[in-house]
Amino acid sequence: MWRLNEIGEIWPAKIILGSDKLSKIIFMEKFYVILAEFMVPLAYKKSMWERVEMEIKVKYAVDQESRLSKIEQGDWIDLHANEEVHLASGDYKLIELGLAMELPKGYEAHVVPRSSTYKQFGVIQANSMGVIDESYCGDNDFWKFPAIALRDTVIEKGDRICQFRIMEKMPELKITEVESLGNDNRGGFGSTGKK
Repeated sequence: MWRLNEIGEIWPAKIILGSDKLSKIIFMEKFYVILAEFMVPLAYKKSMWERVEMEIKVKYAVDQESRLSKIEQGDWIDLHANEEVHLASGDYKLIELGLAMELPKGYEAHVVPRSSTYKQFGVIQANSMGVIDESYCGDNDFWKFPAIALRDTVIEKGDRICQFRIMEKMPELKITEVESLGNDNRGGFGSTGKK
């Protein structure tokens, strides 16, 4: 989340009027600030902005010794196995991660394997990417990693096996049924060829 210094505050999906110098703030895929008659990307006006820290409340299982820590480079936070797991090729296992969280309001968590997960442990994530809603925030709503082993493997307690980041939830949507979309057909899957 970003806060605008001395002029106003940014909140998702709102338009906020500011001082004489700031006409309005438009919320799109990228943030833009309209100054006078010029539309300027936020990236070029960083001097006007400061980063506002968001809080994630974490409850650790009593036997979870590993703690979350933000990595120096990148935006993802590693998660640790909270049990020793022995898997044969083809086995499926929900691996305990030993924590529950309360996410910021309006955000969800995306959980994916680390880049080295398959190389190190020979497992893939059964659902490709896990999505954890903000409502999954009770004391016993512990996170887990659904692993499928593609070879015999051992994952030790404390091993970093996946990672997560938080993302803003999609806005409220209206779903409308129509007889025709009124657009040209692109040609289906693979219509652009191989090369």
